[in-house]
Amino acid sequence: MSPEVLAAIASAVAVVAAVAVVWRVLRPRMLLGPSEHRSTYRILHLITLASPPLRAGLPAGAGRAVKHLHAVTGTAALTLADEDRLLAWSGIGETHQHHVPTGAEVAETRVLGPEVITCGDVSCPLRYAVTAPLTTADLQVGAVTAYATSAPPTGLVRAVEEIADFISGQLDLAELESSRAELAEADLRALRAQISPHFIYNSLGAIASYIRTDPEHARELVLDFADFTRYSFRRHGEFTTLAEELKSIERYLTLERARFAGRLRVTLRVAPEVLGVVVPFLCLQPLVENAVQHGLEGRPGGGHITIVAEDVGNEAHLSIEDDGAGMDPEVLREQLAGESGDRVGLANVDERLRTTFGEEFGLVVETAVGAGAKISLRVPKFHPGVYVE
Repeated sequence: MSPEVLAAIASAVAVVAAVAVVWRVLRPRMLLGPSEHRSTYRILHLITLASPPLRAGLPAGAGRAVKHLHAVTGTAALTLADEDRLLAWSGIGETHQHHVPTGAEVAETRVLGPEVITCGDVSCPLRYAVTAPLTTADLQVGAVTAYATSAPPTGLVRAVEEIADFISGQLDLAELESSRAELAEADLRALRAQISPHFIYNSLGAIASYIRTDPEHARELVLDFADFTRYSFRRHGEFTTLAEELKSIERYLTLERARFAGRLRVTLRVAPEVLGVVVPFLCLQPLVENAVQHGLEGRPGGGHITIVAEDVGNEAHLSIEDDGAGMDPEVLREQLAGESGDRVGLANVDERLRTTFGEEFGLVVETAVGAGAKISLRVPKFHPGVYVE
């Protein structure tokens, strides 16, 4: 099952759990009328506030999430613990912090009575607690515990169970986010590995050819080469703006034109309105490199590349077209599916676009043997979670 499907399932579970918390906690208290709606909205708001810190995982998000979850339960205190220690406490009775139930001690939901809860402070009002385990990927990673001054009703026991399920769902999403980030970094490393050997060798060769005949031009090419490699091998950020990506492509094509000695012609048509659109880092440069290497390289007369970025409603429509050698569409399909070949970056970019924006935002390739190729893609102008760091 793909990470995207797992993320959708986990997100659905988290929403259901949140609704369950609202219903089970509020139902005994609610009266028909406007106050019912206000209470529901308040609980939903608290659940919404607790979600982002929990998506950061434990222990990073525990301190910020616990106060919102405490407000949901309305109990005397609420704690979050990992496998062996307290992570966060909200409420009264801080003297209990030295013996909070942890993940290693809580295998199932339990009600703890005065014989377990009572501490050395005679003024402490805490007498009971309900504790439930937290899990990620079926592994026990912690515990949530709600404290009360009197015997807890059945509704509170169920509420703590639902809150534990909600927290566990958010922790699952945090794990998926971490895995997705690791996969994205692996994809970028793969792209850089494909770019560097071929391009660096040819660029340095082209620069060397100008050192004696046109040293000023050679100097400009060295600066373009430095700027291009600095951008391509940067270590931060999964996303960039279309303007930055196109600027890097311009440097790349300057170096390639020097290598092709006038045999490479480029047309660039970009709508200013889409320059600020956020795109996955290195999503266009590999497509342009693909057009140069596989479409034009080796042709005595060189060729022509056209790069277009259009403003179309809520999307930016992008295309890279060459009049090069083209290829068999069936072979291309196999390469995009990862079944064969080493087409530079195409399958990598296609996968990252679909993962980031959805299955309908993959690459569209039009090609045939001897007829060149046109690669098109659509990018939403705005998409949740997609921003430049």
